[in-house]
Amino acid sequence: MRKPVRAITTVLLSLCATAAIAAPAASQLATPMIAATTAQPGGWRPGPGWDRDIEVRCGSVDYRYRMCEVDTGRGGDVRLVRQISKTPCREGSNWGWNRAGVWVNEGCEGVFRVQRRWHGDDHGGGDWRPGPGFETAIRVRCGSEDYRYRMCQVDTGRGSDVRIARQVSKTRCVEGQNWGWNRAGIWVNGGCDAEFMVNRRWR
Repeated sequence: MRKPVRAITTVLLSLCATAAIAAPAASQLATPMIAATTAQPGGWRPGPGWDRDIEVRCGSVDYRYRMCEVDTGRGGDVRLVRQISKTPCREGSNWGWNRAGVWVNEGCEGVFRVQRRWHGDDHGGGDWRPGPGFETAIRVRCGSEDYRYRMCQVDTGRGSDVRIARQVSKTRCVEGQNWGWNRAGIWVNGGCDAEFMVNRRWR
């Protein structure tokens, strides 16, 4: 009775030893995961000299909305340094700014100082939200000059919608063919010129 027991024990020990040799060590399993994590880029940052103050002149022609494109960065600030129009420029009323640039409306024209800074990580973490008044409908005119492609930058947010409010060009504007939009703004092509209603939402 003892010999069969010893034989079974020997077989079991042999199988365990074989499995231990074949299985990789825990440190070997963890190494590729650590390497992949440390290989992730730390996020894009602008080049040297980007963090500096610049001045931008922006004016509302015929009391219409206008977006003056300038990358304001993350953690920057924009201030009115010189008013040009007779119409008083009031932040949040007829002028403001976002990541896409400085916008003016209802006759405001001025010189704005953009204090560009780059702080923290990208807003992709889900905690960042735009300031009060972002979720409003705004009108943006965008036209394809000489039938060429043009991108009119405006931050459309998340869950927004863009539609044509008034067509200006004789060329018919057809979404998906000669105009469209994305997070960067509205694009036009092939002679399309129109005023677009941007219903901005952040969801």
